[in-house]
Amino acid sequence: MTRNGIYKTKFKNGLTVILKEVRVAPVISWWVWYRVGSRLERPGHTGASHWVEHMMFKGTQKFPGNTADRQVARDGGFRNAMTWVDWTAYFETMPADKIDYALQLEADRMRNALFPNKEVESERTVIISERQMNENEPTFRLMEEVQSAAFRVHGYHHEVIGDMADLQTMTREDLFGYYQQYYAPNNAIAVAVGDFDRREMLARLEKLFGKYKPRPLPKWKPRPEPEQKGERRVRVTGEGETAYVQMAYHAPAATDPDFYPMAVLDSILAGASSFNMFGGGGTSNKSSRLYKALVQTGLAAGVGGNLTPTVDPFLYSFFATVRAGQTPEAVEQALNTEVERVRAEPVGEAELKKAIKQAKALFAYGAESVTNQGFWLGFTEILQDYAWFENYLPRLEAVTVADIHRVAQKYLAPTNRTVGYFVPETAGN
Repeated sequence: MTRNGIYKTKFKNGLTVILKEVRVAPVISWWVWYRVGSRLERPGHTGASHWVEHMMFKGTQKFPGNTADRQVARDGGFRNAMTWVDWTAYFETMPADKIDYALQLEADRMRNALFPNKEVESERTVIISERQMNENEPTFRLMEEVQSAAFRVHGYHHEVIGDMADLQTMTREDLFGYYQQYYAPNNAIAVAVGDFDRREMLARLEKLFGKYKPRPLPKWKPRPEPEQKGERRVRVTGEGETAYVQMAYHAPAATDPDFYPMAVLDSILAGASSFNMFGGGGTSNKSSRLYKALVQTGLAAGVGGNLTPTVDPFLYSFFATVRAGQTPEAVEQALNTEVERVRAEPVGEAELKKAIKQAKALFAYGAESVTNQGFWLGFTEILQDYAWFENYLPRLEAVTVADIHRVAQKYLAPTNRTVGYFVPETAGN
């Protein structure tokens, strides 16, 4: 199937392939996505998705150790990987005449990663150190507590890096078994964007990936999070000199029609969120309501919002840095005032149009390069279908004042939120 210059097909073994020819420069961005992230991790195995991602860089018999890193760099390319709540993704962006190496690499490590015991233990030390460094950051500790309080049932309740207890006890067999379960063609999406001939690329991918048989995937899925019936609150203390406030509301999944007015509401309140986790810059939020109410009044040193497209309903959060001499209670009160105002009073048409324009500009800016386009095609295929990416801007344009008012009343209710404070111990708490 070809639509708007994007070709999508599915191999007999279940591998989804998305190709987009872009001939502006002799470069290709090549991605392989797996439908596995922290939402699928059970207690005892939290952090497995992220740890497996690390192990995938430890080599196969065909590509031992870090030879792939050196070769990609020598060829003038770059590579990386990311793990998130819904997915794990690997990519190489390279000169077009060197891309075959990357195609072979990803095909081989889909099924032939080695997971040497020595490397598993080495990465255990690395990931535990990463977790410990995160715990030294008050913002991480606060966000983790808020997220775990907001989700009591669903797999979104724990951080992608995993819980320390599990990082200390997971075995090589646990990780390798997780890899064997989820790293299969019928659980993967291959994306190429750049300077190539579609038929030649398709034939090459069929030769490299078509040999793998589909595998039975785990039937377990995250349990739906029950509707929240009342405000939840957490208070974190620790070393530091700065206090923080987070306010998180349960929000719709990316495939819910309410997601689009929520994106515009986010632009109005806090400045548009960037959905591109690979990169794509940002815009100033100095014209947003929360910036004016908290930063310009001297209550907060900074404030922002975060809305993320996810497979299941996730969170819409505000995060404020309390200015020295002010209190978290005062910042929370100012946040509440703005939230209640947008719930009570419909926004004006001019403010709506400005918010849509800002959200569209940020989205477009994060989709310019072939690497960013590769990200978007794979990411949105995970969410539903790459058409989500194509339809996003028209659906933003269709948002009305009534839509904003409706979703503000529905999702920004006090009973639907979790409020968290980080208060430094030096403040006498």
